[in-house]
Amino acid sequence: MNLYLIAILTILAVNYLFRFLAEILNLRALDPDLPEEFKGYYQPESYRKSQRYLTTNTKFNLVQETVFTLAVVGFILIGGFNLADRIARSLNLNFALTGLIFAGIIIFVAQILELPFSWYRTFVIEERYGFNQTRVKTFIADKLKSWLLLVIIGGLPFYAIIVLFASFGPGAWIWCWLGVVIFSWLITFIYPLLILPLFNKFRPLEDGELKNAVNRYADSQKFALKGIYKIDGSRRSTKANAFFCGFGKSRRIALYDTLIQKHSVSEIVSVLAHEVGHYKKNHILKNFIYSILTKGLMFYLLSFFINNPGLFEAFRMEQISVYASLIFFSFLYTPIGFIFSIVGNLFSRRHEYEADRFSVTTYDQPEAFILALKKLTVNNLSNLTPHHLKVFLDYSHPPVLERIRQISRFNPEKSP
Repeated sequence: MNLYLIAILTILAVNYLFRFLAEILNLRALDPDLPEEFKGYYQPESYRKSQRYLTTNTKFNLVQETVFTLAVVGFILIGGFNLADRIARSLNLNFALTGLIFAGIIIFVAQILELPFSWYRTFVIEERYGFNQTRVKTFIADKLKSWLLLVIIGGLPFYAIIVLFASFGPGAWIWCWLGVVIFSWLITFIYPLLILPLFNKFRPLEDGELKNAVNRYADSQKFALKGIYKIDGSRRSTKANAFFCGFGKSRRIALYDTLIQKHSVSEIVSVLAHEVGHYKKNHILKNFIYSILTKGLMFYLLSFFINNPGLFEAFRMEQISVYASLIFFSFLYTPIGFIFSIVGNLFSRRHEYEADRFSVTTYDQPEAFILALKKLTVNNLSNLTPHHLKVFLDYSHPPVLERIRQISRFNPEKSP
Protein backbone atom coordinates (compact mmCIF):
# COMPACT_ATOMS: atom_id res chain seq x y z
CA MET A 1 0.00 0.00 0.00
CA ASN A 2 1.12 3.57 -0.70
CA LEU A 3 3.09 4.99 2.28
CA TYR A 4 1.44 8.41 1.92
CA LEU A 5 -1.98 6.79 2.07
CA ILE A 6 -0.99 4.87 5.20
CA ALA A 7 0.29 8.08 6.78
CA ILE A 8 -2.87 10.04 5.90
CA LEU A 9 -5.26 7.35 7.14
CA THR A 10 -3.21 7.05 10.35
CA ILE A 11 -3.34 10.80 10.89
CA LEU A 12 -7.12 10.84 10.41
CA ALA A 13 -7.61 7.89 12.77
CA VAL A 14 -5.31 9.19 15.52
CA ASN A 15 -6.82 12.67 15.34
CA TYR A 16 -10.32 11.20 15.59
CA LEU A 17 -9.49 8.89 18.51
CA PHE A 18 -7.63 11.62 20.40
CA ARG A 19 -10.59 14.02 20.03
CA PHE A 20 -12.99 11.26 21.02
CA LEU A 21 -10.97 10.56 24.18
CA ALA A 22 -10.89 14.24 25.13
CA GLU A 23 -14.66 14.59 24.76
CA ILE A 24 -15.41 11.45 26.79
CA LEU A 25 -13.07 12.56 29.59
CA ASN A 26 -14.71 15.98 29.51
CA LEU A 27 -18.12 14.39 30.10
CA ARG A 28 -16.76 12.28 32.93
CA ALA A 29 -15.34 15.41 34.58
CA LEU A 30 -18.85 16.81 35.08
CA ASP A 31 -19.38 17.45 38.79
CA PRO A 32 -22.97 17.30 40.10
CA ASP A 33 -21.99 19.50 43.04
CA LEU A 34 -22.17 23.20 42.28
CA PRO A 35 -18.85 24.99 42.99
CA GLU A 36 -18.93 27.37 45.93
CA GLU A 37 -18.19 30.41 43.75
CA PHE A 38 -21.44 29.98 41.82
CA LYS A 39 -23.84 29.34 44.67
CA GLY A 40 -26.55 31.96 44.46
CA TYR A 41 -25.87 32.51 40.74
CA TYR A 42 -26.42 29.10 39.21
CA GLN A 43 -29.75 27.74 40.39
CA PRO A 44 -29.67 23.93 40.84
CA GLU A 45 -31.94 23.31 37.86
CA SER A 46 -29.96 25.70 35.64
CA TYR A 47 -26.74 23.99 36.66
CA ARG A 48 -28.16 20.59 35.75
CA LYS A 49 -29.40 22.12 32.50
CA SER A 50 -25.87 23.34 31.68
CA GLN A 51 -24.57 19.79 32.11
CA ARG A 52 -27.32 18.40 29.89
CA TYR A 53 -26.43 21.08 27.33
CA LEU A 54 -22.79 20.01 27.36
CA THR A 55 -23.72 16.34 27.11
CA THR A 56 -26.07 16.96 24.19
CA ASN A 57 -23.49 19.05 22.31
CA THR A 58 -20.70 16.59 22.98
CA LYS A 59 -22.67 13.60 21.68
CA PHE A 60 -23.74 15.62 18.66
CA ASN A 61 -20.15 16.71 17.97
CA LEU A 62 -18.95 13.11 18.18
CA VAL A 63 -21.57 12.00 15.68
CA GLN A 64 -20.61 14.83 13.34
CA GLU A 65 -16.89 14.09 13.73
CA THR A 66 -17.52 10.40 13.02
CA VAL A 67 -19.53 11.13 9.88
CA PHE A 68 -16.97 13.60 8.56
CA THR A 69 -14.01 11.32 9.25
CA LEU A 70 -15.68 8.37 7.53
CA ALA A 71 -16.74 10.61 4.64
CA VAL A 72 -13.19 11.88 4.10
CA VAL A 73 -11.73 8.35 4.23
CA GLY A 74 -14.39 7.08 1.83
CA PHE A 75 -13.89 10.04 -0.53
CA ILE A 76 -10.16 9.28 -0.69
CA LEU A 77 -10.53 5.54 -1.20
CA ILE A 78 -13.18 5.69 -3.93
CA GLY A 79 -11.26 8.31 -5.91
CA GLY A 80 -13.56 11.23 -5.16
CA PHE A 81 -10.76 13.76 -5.57
CA ASN A 82 -9.93 12.37 -8.99
CA LEU A 83 -13.59 12.63 -10.02
CA ALA A 84 -13.62 16.28 -8.93
CA ASP A 85 -10.45 16.86 -10.95
CA ARG A 86 -12.01 15.28 -14.03
CA ILE A 87 -15.05 17.54 -13.74
CA ALA A 88 -12.86 20.63 -13.32
CA ARG A 89 -10.64 19.73 -16.29
CA SER A 90 -13.64 18.99 -18.52
CA LEU A 91 -14.46 22.72 -18.55
CA ASN A 92 -11.24 23.41 -20.50
CA LEU A 93 -10.23 26.47 -18.49
CA ASN A 94 -6.68 27.61 -17.73
CA PHE A 95 -4.85 25.73 -14.97
CA ALA A 96 -5.52 28.34 -12.24
CA LEU A 97 -9.26 28.53 -12.91
CA THR A 98 -9.35 24.73 -13.14
CA GLY A 99 -7.76 24.67 -9.68
CA LEU A 100 -10.43 27.02 -8.33
CA ILE A 101 -13.18 24.79 -9.75
CA PHE A 102 -11.50 21.70 -8.27
CA ALA A 103 -11.24 23.30 -4.82
CA GLY A 104 -14.78 24.65 -5.17
CA ILE A 105 -16.17 21.16 -5.78
CA ILE A 106 -14.37 19.78 -2.70
CA ILE A 107 -15.57 22.66 -0.52
CA PHE A 108 -19.12 22.41 -1.90
CA VAL A 109 -19.28 18.71 -0.99
CA ALA A 110 -18.01 19.50 2.52
CA GLN A 111 -20.50 22.35 2.96
CA ILE A 112 -23.43 20.23 1.82
CA LEU A 113 -22.38 17.50 4.24
CA GLU A 114 -22.15 20.05 7.05
CA LEU A 115 -25.45 21.76 6.29
CA PRO A 116 -27.85 19.33 8.05
CA PHE A 117 -25.62 19.34 11.14
CA SER A 118 -25.65 23.14 11.24
CA TRP A 119 -29.43 23.13 10.82
CA TYR A 120 -29.93 20.59 13.62
CA ARG A 121 -27.60 22.46 15.98
CA THR A 122 -29.42 25.74 15.40
CA PHE A 123 -33.05 24.68 15.24
CA VAL A 124 -33.02 21.66 17.55
CA ILE A 125 -30.25 21.86 20.13
CA GLU A 126 -30.05 25.65 20.54
CA GLU A 127 -33.85 25.84 20.37
CA ARG A 128 -34.27 23.13 23.01
CA TYR A 129 -32.04 24.99 25.46
CA GLY A 130 -33.58 28.39 24.87
CA PHE A 131 -30.79 30.07 22.90
CA ASN A 132 -32.01 30.14 19.33
CA GLN A 133 -33.53 33.32 17.92
CA THR A 134 -32.61 32.58 14.30
CA ARG A 135 -35.38 32.43 11.73
CA VAL A 136 -35.17 30.08 8.77
CA LYS A 137 -34.83 33.06 6.43
CA THR A 138 -31.88 34.40 8.43
CA PHE A 139 -30.22 30.97 8.56
CA ILE A 140 -30.41 30.57 4.77
CA ALA A 141 -29.22 34.13 4.16
CA ASP A 142 -26.26 33.63 6.52
CA LYS A 143 -25.24 30.45 4.72
CA LEU A 144 -25.42 32.06 1.29
CA LYS A 145 -23.39 35.06 2.45
CA SER A 146 -20.81 32.80 4.11
CA TRP A 147 -20.41 30.77 0.93
CA LEU A 148 -20.02 33.93 -1.14
CA LEU A 149 -17.34 35.23 1.22
CA LEU A 150 -15.62 31.85 1.11
CA VAL A 151 -15.48 32.07 -2.67
CA ILE A 152 -14.07 35.61 -2.62
CA ILE A 153 -11.79 35.60 0.43
CA GLY A 154 -10.67 32.00 -0.05
CA GLY A 155 -10.57 32.04 -3.83
CA LEU A 156 -8.33 35.07 -4.33
CA PRO A 157 -5.32 33.84 -2.33
CA PHE A 158 -5.79 30.26 -3.57
CA TYR A 159 -5.67 31.49 -7.16
CA ALA A 160 -2.54 33.55 -6.46
CA ILE A 161 -0.78 30.63 -4.73
CA ILE A 162 -1.51 28.32 -7.68
CA VAL A 163 -0.07 30.83 -10.14
CA LEU A 164 3.04 31.49 -8.04
CA PHE A 165 3.93 27.83 -7.49
CA ALA A 166 3.19 26.97 -11.12
CA SER A 167 5.36 29.85 -12.32
CA PHE A 168 8.31 29.74 -9.89
CA GLY A 169 8.29 26.19 -8.53
CA PRO A 170 9.02 25.24 -4.90
CA GLY A 171 10.92 28.52 -4.34
CA ALA A 172 7.63 30.40 -4.61
CA TRP A 173 6.82 29.49 -1.00
CA ILE A 174 8.30 32.71 0.37
CA TRP A 175 6.25 34.90 -2.00
CA CYS A 176 3.11 32.95 -1.13
CA TRP A 177 3.88 33.46 2.54
CA LEU A 178 4.35 37.21 2.18
CA GLY A 179 1.25 37.53 0.01
CA VAL A 180 -0.97 35.66 2.46
CA VAL A 181 0.37 37.73 5.38
CA ILE A 182 -0.42 40.99 3.56
CA PHE A 183 -3.85 39.69 2.53
CA SER A 184 -4.63 38.65 6.13
CA TRP A 185 -3.56 42.08 7.36
CA LEU A 186 -5.85 43.79 4.86
CA ILE A 187 -8.78 41.59 5.89
CA THR A 188 -8.47 42.84 9.48
CA PHE A 189 -9.31 46.32 8.20
CA ILE A 190 -12.01 45.22 5.77
CA TYR A 191 -13.73 42.88 8.23
CA PRO A 192 -15.43 45.48 10.48
CA LEU A 193 -16.27 47.79 7.59
CA LEU A 194 -17.61 45.42 4.93
CA ILE A 195 -18.01 41.87 6.26
CA LEU A 196 -19.56 42.20 9.73
CA PRO A 197 -22.37 44.51 8.47
CA LEU A 198 -23.44 41.72 6.08
CA PHE A 199 -24.59 39.67 9.06
CA ASN A 200 -25.54 42.19 11.74
CA LYS A 201 -26.84 45.72 12.00
CA PHE A 202 -24.43 48.13 13.67
CA ARG A 203 -25.98 51.17 15.30
CA PRO A 204 -24.11 53.85 17.26
CA LEU A 205 -24.70 53.40 20.98
CA GLU A 206 -27.20 55.92 22.30
CA ASP A 207 -26.00 58.76 24.51
CA GLY A 208 -26.32 57.90 28.16
CA GLU A 209 -24.64 56.43 31.21
CA LEU A 210 -23.07 53.44 29.44
CA LYS A 211 -21.59 55.45 26.57
CA ASN A 212 -20.23 58.05 28.96
CA ALA A 213 -18.69 55.38 31.19
CA VAL A 214 -17.03 53.63 28.25
CA ASN A 215 -15.62 56.90 26.90
CA ARG A 216 -14.33 57.92 30.33
CA TYR A 217 -12.51 54.64 30.73
CA ALA A 218 -11.09 54.77 27.19
CA ASP A 219 -9.88 58.33 27.77
CA SER A 220 -8.28 57.36 31.09
CA GLN A 221 -6.24 54.70 29.23
CA LYS A 222 -5.52 56.96 26.23
CA PHE A 223 -7.28 54.37 24.10
CA ALA A 224 -8.52 55.97 20.87
CA LEU A 225 -11.92 54.84 19.63
CA LYS A 226 -13.64 55.38 16.29
CA GLY A 227 -17.01 54.67 17.85
CA ILE A 228 -19.15 52.52 20.14
CA TYR A 229 -21.74 50.37 18.42
CA LYS A 230 -24.62 48.14 19.40
CA ILE A 231 -25.17 44.89 17.47
CA ASP A 232 -28.50 43.13 17.02
CA GLY A 233 -27.11 39.82 18.31
CA SER A 234 -30.56 38.89 19.63
CA ARG A 235 -31.63 38.16 16.03
CA ARG A 236 -29.78 34.87 16.28
CA SER A 237 -29.18 33.98 19.91
CA THR A 238 -29.81 34.98 23.50
CA LYS A 239 -26.08 34.60 24.24
CA ALA A 240 -24.18 37.80 25.02
CA ASN A 241 -20.85 39.05 23.70
CA ALA A 242 -18.67 42.10 23.08
CA PHE A 243 -15.54 42.69 21.03
CA PHE A 244 -13.16 45.22 19.54
CA CYS A 245 -12.34 45.39 15.87
CA GLY A 246 -10.00 47.47 13.76
CA PHE A 247 -6.58 48.96 14.50
CA GLY A 248 -5.26 52.33 15.61
CA LYS A 249 -7.73 55.16 15.41
CA SER A 250 -10.14 52.97 13.43
CA ARG A 251 -10.78 50.80 16.53
CA ARG A 252 -14.41 50.44 17.45
CA ILE A 253 -16.29 48.69 20.23
CA ALA A 254 -19.16 46.35 19.39
CA LEU A 255 -21.65 45.46 22.13
CA TYR A 256 -24.32 42.83 21.65
CA ASP A 257 -27.75 44.11 22.60
CA THR A 258 -28.12 41.00 24.78
CA LEU A 259 -25.04 42.07 26.78
CA ILE A 260 -26.48 45.55 27.33
CA GLN A 261 -29.81 44.10 28.45
CA LYS A 262 -28.37 41.64 31.00
CA HIS A 263 -25.41 43.48 32.52
CA SER A 264 -24.87 46.65 34.54
CA VAL A 265 -22.74 49.55 33.32
CA SER A 266 -19.83 48.64 35.61
CA GLU A 267 -19.93 45.01 34.46
CA ILE A 268 -19.84 45.99 30.79
CA VAL A 269 -17.00 48.48 31.30
CA SER A 270 -15.00 45.85 33.21
CA VAL A 271 -15.39 43.44 30.29
CA LEU A 272 -14.30 46.15 27.83
CA ALA A 273 -11.34 46.95 30.11
CA HIS A 274 -10.30 43.34 29.67
CA GLU A 275 -10.39 43.78 25.89
CA VAL A 276 -8.40 47.01 26.15
CA GLY A 277 -5.85 44.99 28.12
CA HIS A 278 -5.29 42.77 25.09
CA TYR A 279 -4.30 45.85 23.08
CA LYS A 280 -2.21 47.45 25.81
CA LYS A 281 -0.32 44.21 26.45
CA ASN A 282 0.31 43.80 22.70
CA HIS A 283 -1.52 40.47 22.58
CA ILE A 284 -3.00 41.30 19.18
CA LEU A 285 0.46 41.97 17.75
CA LYS A 286 1.94 38.86 19.38
CA ASN A 287 -0.84 36.67 17.97
CA PHE A 288 -0.34 38.17 14.53
CA ILE A 289 3.42 37.50 14.67
CA TYR A 290 2.77 33.92 15.79
CA SER A 291 0.36 33.50 12.89
CA ILE A 292 2.97 34.88 10.46
CA LEU A 293 5.62 32.44 11.68
CA THR A 294 3.35 29.40 11.52
CA LYS A 295 2.18 30.35 8.03
CA GLY A 296 5.81 30.67 6.95
CA LEU A 297 6.64 27.17 8.17
CA MET A 298 3.51 25.80 6.52
CA PHE A 299 4.42 27.22 3.11
CA TYR A 300 8.04 26.10 3.49
CA LEU A 301 6.96 22.52 4.17
CA LEU A 302 4.42 22.72 1.36
CA SER A 303 7.24 23.45 -1.10
CA PHE A 304 8.56 19.90 -0.57
CA PHE A 305 5.27 18.28 -1.54
CA ILE A 306 4.29 20.22 -4.66
CA ASN A 307 3.56 17.74 -7.49
CA ASN A 308 4.71 14.76 -5.40
CA PRO A 309 3.83 11.59 -7.41
CA GLY A 310 3.47 9.38 -4.32
CA LEU A 311 1.05 11.81 -2.72
CA PHE A 312 -1.11 11.91 -5.85
CA GLU A 313 -1.08 8.12 -6.04
CA ALA A 314 -2.43 8.00 -2.48
CA PHE A 315 -5.45 10.07 -3.57
CA ARG A 316 -6.08 7.93 -6.67
CA MET A 317 -5.29 10.87 -8.97
CA GLU A 318 -4.70 10.39 -12.69
CA GLN A 319 -2.95 13.73 -13.24
CA ILE A 320 -0.59 15.81 -11.13
CA SER A 321 -1.29 19.50 -10.48
CA VAL A 322 -0.19 22.33 -8.22
CA TYR A 323 -3.73 23.05 -7.04
CA ALA A 324 -4.39 19.50 -5.88
CA SER A 325 -0.99 19.49 -4.12
CA LEU A 326 -2.19 22.35 -1.91
CA ILE A 327 -5.22 20.41 -0.73
CA PHE A 328 -3.46 17.06 -0.32
CA PHE A 329 -0.66 18.64 1.71
CA SER A 330 -3.23 19.87 4.23
CA PHE A 331 -3.81 16.26 5.31
CA LEU A 332 -0.10 15.74 6.04
CA TYR A 333 0.09 19.10 7.79
CA THR A 334 -2.68 18.20 10.27
CA PRO A 335 -0.39 17.00 13.11
CA ILE A 336 1.82 20.11 12.84
CA GLY A 337 -1.22 22.38 12.71
CA PHE A 338 -2.57 20.54 15.74
CA ILE A 339 0.61 21.27 17.70
CA PHE A 340 0.58 24.93 16.65
CA SER A 341 -3.05 25.14 17.79
CA ILE A 342 -2.17 23.77 21.23
CA VAL A 343 0.75 26.19 21.59
CA GLY A 344 -1.43 29.06 20.39
CA ASN A 345 -4.11 28.20 22.94
CA LEU A 346 -1.47 28.04 25.67
CA PHE A 347 -0.34 31.58 24.87
CA SER A 348 -3.95 32.71 24.53
CA ARG A 349 -4.88 31.45 28.01
CA ARG A 350 -1.88 33.27 29.44
CA HIS A 351 -2.95 36.42 27.63
CA GLU A 352 -6.44 36.11 29.11
CA TYR A 353 -5.02 36.11 32.63
CA GLU A 354 -2.95 39.20 31.79
CA ALA A 355 -5.99 40.99 30.35
CA ASP A 356 -8.03 40.04 33.44
CA ARG A 357 -5.36 41.59 35.63
CA PHE A 358 -5.33 44.70 33.46
CA SER A 359 -9.09 45.05 33.84
CA VAL A 360 -9.16 44.88 37.63
CA THR A 361 -6.09 47.11 38.07
CA THR A 362 -7.18 49.88 35.69
CA TYR A 363 -10.93 49.88 36.20
CA ASP A 364 -10.53 48.93 39.87
CA GLN A 365 -13.82 47.05 40.13
CA PRO A 366 -12.87 43.36 40.37
CA GLU A 367 -16.26 42.50 41.87
CA ALA A 368 -18.01 43.87 38.78
CA PHE A 369 -15.74 41.86 36.48
CA ILE A 370 -16.26 38.66 38.46
CA LEU A 371 -20.01 39.23 38.43
CA ALA A 372 -19.91 39.77 34.66
CA LEU A 373 -18.04 36.49 34.19
CA LYS A 374 -20.54 34.66 36.37
CA LYS A 375 -23.52 36.08 34.52
CA LEU A 376 -22.02 35.26 31.13
CA THR A 377 -21.30 31.72 32.30
CA VAL A 378 -24.81 31.15 33.61
CA ASN A 379 -26.46 32.79 30.60
CA ASN A 380 -24.43 30.67 28.15
CA LEU A 381 -24.76 27.46 30.21
CA SER A 382 -20.97 27.13 30.17
CA ASN A 383 -19.18 24.14 31.64
CA LEU A 384 -17.64 24.89 35.05
CA THR A 385 -15.51 21.74 35.35
CA PRO A 386 -13.85 20.92 32.00
CA HIS A 387 -11.30 18.11 31.92
CA HIS A 388 -7.64 19.17 31.80
CA LEU A 389 -7.09 17.43 28.46
CA LYS A 390 -10.03 19.25 26.89
CA VAL A 391 -8.69 22.56 28.18
CA PHE A 392 -5.18 21.73 26.94
CA LEU A 393 -6.41 20.89 23.44
CA ASP A 394 -9.21 23.33 22.75
CA TYR A 395 -9.57 26.15 25.28
CA SER A 396 -8.34 29.57 24.16
CA HIS A 397 -9.63 30.96 27.49
CA PRO A 398 -8.95 29.51 30.93
CA PRO A 399 -11.91 27.82 32.63
CA VAL A 400 -14.06 30.45 34.30
CA LEU A 401 -13.50 29.11 37.82
CA GLU A 402 -9.74 29.46 37.41
CA ARG A 403 -10.17 33.01 36.11
CA ILE A 404 -12.39 34.01 39.01
CA ARG A 405 -9.99 32.54 41.57
CA GLN A 406 -7.05 34.27 39.91
CA ILE A 407 -8.86 37.62 39.81
CA SER A 408 -9.62 37.30 43.52
CA ARG A 409 -5.86 37.12 44.17
CA PHE A 410 -5.06 40.31 42.23
CA ASN A 411 -4.24 43.44 44.19
CA PRO A 412 -6.13 46.30 42.52
CA GLU A 413 -3.66 48.82 43.92
CA LYS A 414 -0.79 47.44 41.84
CA SER A 415 -0.15 48.92 38.43
CA PRO A 416 -0.87 46.67 35.43
